[in-house]
Amino acid sequence: MDVQRWTSTILMGIVPLVVPAGRASAQTTASSVSSVLQERIQSTAVTAFQLQRYLAKRIAKLPSPSSPEQWAAEERELRDHILKEIVFHGWPRDWINAPPRFEQVGVIESGKGYRLRQFRYEVVPGFESTAILYEPETISGRVPAILNLIGHEVAGNAAEYEQKRCINFAKRGILALSLAWFGFGDLAQPENFHDNGADLDLVGSNALGLFYLAMRHGLDYLASLPQTDPSRIGVTGLSGGGWQTTMLGALDPRVAVSVEVAGIGSLESNLVRPLDTDEIEENATDLARGLDYPVLVAMRAPRPTLLIHNAEDDCCFRADLVKPYIFERIRPFFSLFGQPDELAWHENRDPGTHNYQLDNREQAYAFFSKHFGLPVEANEIPSDDEIRFPQELAVALPSQNLTIAGLAKKLGQITRPPIPADNERTSWTQSQRESLKSVVRFTPLSVGNAWRTANSKHLGFESVSYRFDFSDGLSATGVWLKAISVPSDAPITLVLSDQGYKAAGETVSQHINRGEQVLAVDLLFNGTMIADEPVQADWEMLVATAGERPLGLEAAQLLAVANWLRTITGGSQITIEAEGIRSQVISLVAAALEPAVFSRLASHDGMASLRYLLDKPVPYRSAADLFCLDLYEDFDLDRLAMIAAPTEVKRIESAASPAH
Repeated sequence: MDVQRWTSTILMGIVPLVVPAGRASAQTTASSVSSVLQERIQSTAVTAFQLQRYLAKRIAKLPSPSSPEQWAAEERELRDHILKEIVFHGWPRDWINAPPRFEQVGVIESGKGYRLRQFRYEVVPGFESTAILYEPETISGRVPAILNLIGHEVAGNAAEYEQKRCINFAKRGILALSLAWFGFGDLAQPENFHDNGADLDLVGSNALGLFYLAMRHGLDYLASLPQTDPSRIGVTGLSGGGWQTTMLGALDPRVAVSVEVAGIGSLESNLVRPLDTDEIEENATDLARGLDYPVLVAMRAPRPTLLIHNAEDDCCFRADLVKPYIFERIRPFFSLFGQPDELAWHENRDPGTHNYQLDNREQAYAFFSKHFGLPVEANEIPSDDEIRFPQELAVALPSQNLTIAGLAKKLGQITRPPIPADNERTSWTQSQRESLKSVVRFTPLSVGNAWRTANSKHLGFESVSYRFDFSDGLSATGVWLKAISVPSDAPITLVLSDQGYKAAGETVSQHINRGEQVLAVDLLFNGTMIADEPVQADWEMLVATAGERPLGLEAAQLLAVANWLRTITGGSQITIEAEGIRSQVISLVAAALEPAVFSRLASHDGMASLRYLLDKPVPYRSAADLFCLDLYEDFDLDRLAMIAAPTEVKRIESAASPAH
């Protein structure tokens, strides 16, 4: 279908009100209905509690193997599943299998027993990153090698603690490779912010795949060096670097020794403290579906693994809050192999905040030395006067180097098969609808209880406020309004707004004045149904990583409310007025899933294509539900409108409508 055919309705002025003949109506205004629409029916704390309870049911139980052989077999199956079905979902096979492509661009001689080699390397074609190899001046035979991974450091791998650690490794005769990370240091371009990973999900490539390829290529390069002992390869990092350490250490058998610092918790601890894990790659889509970070730690058994967490961490993953889940529950896996002490724990109290400072570094030196068969010397070799400025370590990247957002736009150049002719469209529509159900993980819901929480009757109209409790334990809220004189079988309009129904007074008033019943609804993650303003997107990430889709939940709630309305009104005609791009897509997906429910869908200030999310670009945290894995890969709005037939779909433009 031509996009312009279904977006042809344009309002160029004031639309006159048309009141059905013989039907008396109130003459409301946006102001007169605002007091009803401003009421908060459910608190953010209740919504957060419901989400905690909903997600807690999806926490994977730890496996309970009875023998080392059984766990080794399960671990291999898990690794294969995670890599094939989650990490590399949607990524080209030749990119996944590409050998490391490192280009040396500079050498810095320290005169202190080691040198620094500066590199550019390819993450995927057209997208390069940077790395620094700290190399002992004298190497005899094969030596240990450690991949050093940074977190959210403005200076990137020029961070002071990163340099000191890598210098100390090199002075101990260990090869130390320090990788840059997206969004920081050499890769600090705005379009490399981690939220841009949502763009990759939208076009069908799990964002986790890009992060994993970037770190794995570093491991590939270290392993390929003739001076590297392949049996003595390690990995370590703080925060986001600790997260990378956990991922790579679990999923790549080449990692013999792992030291994670303040990089992970469990879904149980994260549900209580969502801000602990508020990054797209940490909450990667589907990653926690059937497993959790403790399982990833267990997958390392019996390889030596040190978990370091900070007593009063001012960022995330405080020691006492995560230890019961990621250490105490995992020791039995190492005990299964007769090596319980190969899983070690250290709580940092000096300084005790989010750090990889002296105490934590010395713990790492001792642990790596012990398990690499080197003399154990924990004390740090002083190197304060060897720390270099970021500009000394910076590596220039190609002027046309891709970014995360740029890569998504490239992958988003999608050519879909044409919509078939009318005589073949029935089977096509059904198959497309089944595909859509899979993409948004649609599960039908019903309204268990429609609690009446408040009402009013004044100025010629009446209202009832509702809290809708659904069969999955989550809720939505709504306000039903109509003129007092209008009968109960009058047409019904459902109103959704990206700003919540408190901002929909004008639309609500117009429909009341036309003699209609109106139900203004705030679905989960919308309007008054946010869980908590500062961490709203974090809840949506947690839903997606647990294997569900916020968009699917919202569409299911909308359909449940509509079906409840049809039941209590005897099947009255229902139309939708959607204001904004989120409400537009939620409504369109719902209509495409169950086209018999709605007679008409009119979207105001919507978009002509999902491509708009990439081209605008739309910030992920302003519309997290729309960045649904595979959505734009498999569908666009014109196709959804076709699948929604016989629902009439109109996009009504105004001066405020998004450009396309």
